[in-house]
Amino acid sequence: MIIPARRDDVTTVCVHTFLAIIVTLALRLFFVLRFPGPSDDSEMYIQLARTLVDNHVYGFWLNGHLIPTDLRMPGYPAFLAGVGILFGRSVRAIELSQAVLDTLTCVLTATLAATLAPSASRWRVWVVALWLAATCPFIANYSAVVLTETLVTFLGTAALCCFAVGLREKITRLAVRDEKNHLTPFGFALLGAFLTGLATLVRPEMPLLLVVAAIVYAIRSVRSLRLQKTIILAAAMAVIFLTPVLPWAARNFVTMKKVEFIAPRYVNLPDEYAPVGFYAWTQTWLERYRDVYFTVWKIGETDQPLLVDEIPSSAFDSPDEKARVADLFAEYNNNPDLDITPELDDKFAEIASERTHRHPLRTYVQVPFARALTIWFTPRTELLPIDGKFWPVRERWEDSHADVLVTGSFGLLGYLYVALAAGGIWMAWSARTSQSASDYAFGPNLWGIALLLVYFFLRTAFLTTVEAPEPRYVVSCYPGILAFVSLLRIRNAKRAEAS
Repeated sequence: MIIPARRDDVTTVCVHTFLAIIVTLALRLFFVLRFPGPSDDSEMYIQLARTLVDNHVYGFWLNGHLIPTDLRMPGYPAFLAGVGILFGRSVRAIELSQAVLDTLTCVLTATLAATLAPSASRWRVWVVALWLAATCPFIANYSAVVLTETLVTFLGTAALCCFAVGLREKITRLAVRDEKNHLTPFGFALLGAFLTGLATLVRPEMPLLLVVAAIVYAIRSVRSLRLQKTIILAAAMAVIFLTPVLPWAARNFVTMKKVEFIAPRYVNLPDEYAPVGFYAWTQTWLERYRDVYFTVWKIGETDQPLLVDEIPSSAFDSPDEKARVADLFAEYNNNPDLDITPELDDKFAEIASERTHRHPLRTYVQVPFARALTIWFTPRTELLPIDGKFWPVRERWEDSHADVLVTGSFGLLGYLYVALAAGGIWMAWSARTSQSASDYAFGPNLWGIALLLVYFFLRTAFLTTVEAPEPRYVVSCYPGILAFVSLLRIRNAKRAEAS
């Protein structure tokens, strides 16, 4: 149980919950009213939502024609369409709806933290996690931008809650409900799989969560279920996961004439060439978020030529290689359509292959690791009206005190969250109890913690292969990070019990 038995403690939890929810809404309304965030993808999502409602076609207008598309998953445009129908077609209505949705995510974050904590500490951990989620700016500021992060964070956190609850006990039989009509661990596993399917309709990388959950559940319950039933468990999770995804796949088969469960890997139109060779070249050196603006996001943009002087020196192993890249840039810039042709793309692929052959560890270890650090620890100021630059500090301080203070604070906060999360995990491990079926439910949920850790690692590893290492891609992980931080409260709970 999350709520404690003692009346004084119940009152404390209720008061904290009420105040934290007020703070949650206030912070999100502050971002919505003061710092609404612009995004290049917002207009596409809004257009998809409007054509869905007005024309009953999931597509966009191109040269006066309504073109069906599969470039984006349909979950977020469907959410925007629902908001438009209920509250009117305005960006402000979307932002306010997301502020309310994110408030629910904060409650789910507290619930997730409580499912990971020992039974004696759950209400304390709940309160701490709720306050952490309420005041976390990394999650709150995405309420003020028309992007998928708020919705996918809500659905992903709900799925994690279900998976974590189910992992507190071994699955002994494949029944959805027990004798008291409560959901069994198997039932929670299926509910988590369904929510993961809904999240996949918002972000195409969410099947990673199902893969991790199925593996962890299988390891957790293989002894009690035996191999045959464990396979049935994994298959049932997969089937339930596909339930909300299959209509989208069927639509793509009928409309787009192809079997496709998620959006295209390179988000390209059917007749549009994907510059895979160019992306392979950037995979050998591109580590910082700011370098995306000088390369990947310039492709196809008018009046945005590629300039070799904007590329860091780490992109070249020799002056000759830099000259070759400069020639390829010049060839691209002279193309009136500013597109990378297959012939030009092959030349970038050749340079990428040569660089990987010379330094394979750089391509497969060093650059992905640096990208992971970029994704997790870049100051999350991209939605704020500041440049987000910190070095050199003296020059930046002279330009703008506020920019330095906000950028430095956000950067430090990112490191602090992860460091405290590691401390919370250690605290839970130190407080572990016997893993027998009779007392496991009273100790920390180590299987739930393992699920989150493996999922975060696998998700981060996957995101390092994406062309643009955007920090927003791990925003949906922060409820789990904050849940880990709140586990630091376990020690205080043990001291209180001892006294």
